[in-house]
Amino acid sequence: MTKKATTPHVTEPKTAAYAALLRGINVGGSRKVPMAELRAVLEGLGHREVRTYLQSGNAVFTSEAAADPAALARELETAVEAHFGFRVPCLVAGHAYLRAVADACPFPAAELEGKQLHATFCSRQPEPERFAALDPAAFLPEEYRVGDRVLYLHTPDGLGRSKLAEALARPAVVKGIDMTTRNWNTVTKLVELTAPTHQ
Repeated sequence: MTKKATTPHVTEPKTAAYAALLRGINVGGSRKVPMAELRAVLEGLGHREVRTYLQSGNAVFTSEAAADPAALARELETAVEAHFGFRVPCLVAGHAYLRAVADACPFPAAELEGKQLHATFCSRQPEPERFAALDPAAFLPEEYRVGDRVLYLHTPDGLGRSKLAEALARPAVVKGIDMTTRNWNTVTKLVELTAPTHQ
């Protein structure tokens, strides 16, 4: 009698790393959120291996692998408001999504400086009609593309004086959607920090 082959037991990971992106903090002396306090807030929510990156509102933490990023973001927004006394829009993304954003970049990221390429992460997918009033030719050589809950911005002279970035921040475009922008160096770093091998 032939012995039946058995399938090796595979243990699914119980935790996963996520990146939290906070919008508009520590800019011009307003809405100050010290990174040490942000780490404490995340730890207070039960998250582990909490790290922050730069001072512009980037944090990485581990939580349940099956956690809903949108629910994690809402929970963090509530905790930040309770701790600091003001609301900060937060987005949370897992490694697979961040990796997909990086891989789907329509611009030659390897040929550009980090300040020339940005990703604006969105809390939900923006509808095409939001961009109907924008004439792409009017902003050249600056360009943008719409991805999966993300806008890719190519700004050859940087974001600071970008007319395209200004246009994409108009109420007709952003109304009802939380958006926060990171340069490409930060995007690739967050991909690295949330990778399973980095944990």
